[in-house]
Amino acid sequence: MIRDSTTLQKGQYLRIDINEVKDRLPQNILEKIRKDPVVELVGYKMVDGNQFGLVVKFTDGEINWFFEKELSEIK
Repeated sequence: MIRDSTTLQKGQYLRIDINEVKDRLPQNILEKIRKDPVVELVGYKMVDGNQFGLVVKFTDGEINWFFEKELSEIK
């Protein structure tokens, strides 16, 4: 889980925690995450009044967004 996304940089690689997203995503995206959970940070999205989403790019170029709690930094 990412606790402070302000320290992240565009282009940084992150890992999707499939256990955090499996209840809200369609099966085709879940399969993509199972095959390769590593994504590249491309931006931010305001998702409600006090929370940001992180916009990421999959290796096939598809863009999607996730909550901070659904991603982790790759060390």
